[in-house]
Amino acid sequence: MTGAPEIALSVIRREGTGRPVLFLHGLASRARLDWPAAEWDPVLAGRPAVLVDLPAHGDSPAVGVLSTSGVVDLLARAVAAGRAGEEIDVVGYSLGARLAWALAGHPGLAVRRVVLGGLSPMEPFALVDLPAARAALAGGPAPADPLTGMILGMATLPGNRPEALLDLIAGLASEPFDPAVDPPRQPVLLLGGVEDPMAEGIDALAAAMQDSRVVRVPGGHLAAPHTPEFRAAVAEFLAGD
Repeated sequence: MTGAPEIALSVIRREGTGRPVLFLHGLASRARLDWPAAEWDPVLAGRPAVLVDLPAHGDSPAVGVLSTSGVVDLLARAVAAGRAGEEIDVVGYSLGARLAWALAGHPGLAVRRVVLGGLSPMEPFALVDLPAARAALAGGPAPADPLTGMILGMATLPGNRPEALLDLIAGLASEPFDPAVDPPRQPVLLLGGVEDPMAEGIDALAAAMQDSRVVRVPGGHLAAPHTPEFRAAVAEFLAGD
């Protein structure tokens, strides 16, 4: 695993029996918020869980302006620590899904199945006006661009580190998501909320993969992963051979 600094991410491991499930959360959130035990313990049915706070999120340190490949290397290193070679399933949502896409083919992990929720086929971070966002953080005017304003609003929610999150976004934007490059070869479940405009293109994403299925669930981008329908689809998919 190369390309990543020697930084230890915050990892929560819930013990169990069987193949572990790795959970990757969305932007400006953290593992415990996106994957609460009360919702996901019944889905796991006793399987081990690995929950990672992404760089600059939750209890994980900031990494500065680090490329997508570097972030994925950090994740692979954190997951494999002490359990190298163990086969896992991966569940990612939004930013977590974008990273799970790349993590599926990482040589440092053995990934069996992949769940990608709320994934956009476009690269939103490359469209963020980072100078305007940084100026607003310093007390300047609010960004005129709606996307930049939305991202800044997420980054400045209580408990977040907005400067560190903007650095992370800059690094991810330097290596944009491209669904035509190395799509997962494992079986993939694509999940999208029926009211989530970010997930409207998941049918096109599915067409780029060898073995994929699409399931729509109720809700918008924030609500969809907390619905019973989302959890039921994940449980059914991960139970497959």
